[in-house]
Amino acid sequence: MNKIINAIKWFFSNPRCVFWLGMAITLLATFLEMIRSRNTNFFDYHDATMMFWSGLSPYNMEYVETRHIYFLYSPIFSVVFAPIFLLPEWLGPYVWNVFNYCMFTLAIWMLPNQLAPHRLKIFLFLLSTLLQSIFCFQYNTVVCYIFLFAFILLERDKPFFAILLIMFSAMTKVYGIVELALLLCYPKFWRNIIYVLICGTILFLLPAINQSFDNVFILYRQMFDMIANHHSDTDFVGILFARGLKPLLLPNYRIVQIAVIFTLGIFFFLRYKRWQIFQFRVQVLAVLMGYVILFSDSPETHTYIIALTGYQMAFWLQPKHTKFDWVLFWLLLINFGVLPTDVLCPPAIHIYVHETFWLDVYCMLLAWLRVIWWAIKPSYKFQIDISHRNNE
Repeated sequence: MNKIINAIKWFFSNPRCVFWLGMAITLLATFLEMIRSRNTNFFDYHDATMMFWSGLSPYNMEYVETRHIYFLYSPIFSVVFAPIFLLPEWLGPYVWNVFNYCMFTLAIWMLPNQLAPHRLKIFLFLLSTLLQSIFCFQYNTVVCYIFLFAFILLERDKPFFAILLIMFSAMTKVYGIVELALLLCYPKFWRNIIYVLICGTILFLLPAINQSFDNVFILYRQMFDMIANHHSDTDFVGILFARGLKPLLLPNYRIVQIAVIFTLGIFFFLRYKRWQIFQFRVQVLAVLMGYVILFSDSPETHTYIIALTGYQMAFWLQPKHTKFDWVLFWLLLINFGVLPTDVLCPPAIHIYVHETFWLDVYCMLLAWLRVIWWAIKPSYKFQIDISHRNNE
């Protein structure tokens, strides 16, 4: 028995073993979804891209009624997705899933050196949620690793490429735009704003390379109209829809979103002396990644790969953890890593727990508030770090 336990410990302490386990599950999940024709999200990307290059708009109710899914990504996505669209139909889904799995893994392993001792722990915590997202061909995996790569590039003083990634994320699925707030923590802010304008303009004009449209920018208006109608169709997995809060928050969701980000901005500027500290920047990144999911008007369980990644980075940089922190840690792992996974938990149990208690959303909210407290609380250690930096 001890040999088996030791073998399991060795396996999950070896990054290569963990990577290839995830790769095997990725390939198996892709195969199973393809033979059952359940790779709905991939069909959505494929069909919308085909329509775009044929001069047709996917942003209409006819598309929704025919395919039973909304296409909520910008025309920029259809340009960038074109190489995968051109692959044979049997190959495209594999390329999409394997590429995204590898890029997410690479992003974790490229995290700055301060996080090096925790990379494997972060990856293991996220692996089940990542594979759920891969299983469903989700774009949220892409958004998540773009958050990470942009942060890595900013830390390596390569702001142009970081901003290009941020703007690509923001202009395909809006979540990524919040990472622009981090630019205030790095040198040459106004130069970086110019980079934002340059990258934003180039990306915005990119769909115009398709000559099939007389005015491709009409698609943007149709896209925004579709997004505005989408969130009213169902209850999503976010704080705006949570049991006990929905009647108050959802009718005023724009006011709530603005009020929360405004309050976060006040805290951020009050702690401006900490902008130069790596741990604080990670905490800010975690808060932003949590905000865009918790307060989104259309989040799903898989979307929490974004919020959980930021939380994990901030969690492992914290020098001490209370019992409350560890309880939250395991509750998050159970609610996002175990309950939504059909192999580990019957779907009926997950549905019951979520719809009855909303434990997943409320636990994530508590973890998010905890990270905010870590970032803004009075801290002697922060003062020492600042003094040390000023004396160098």
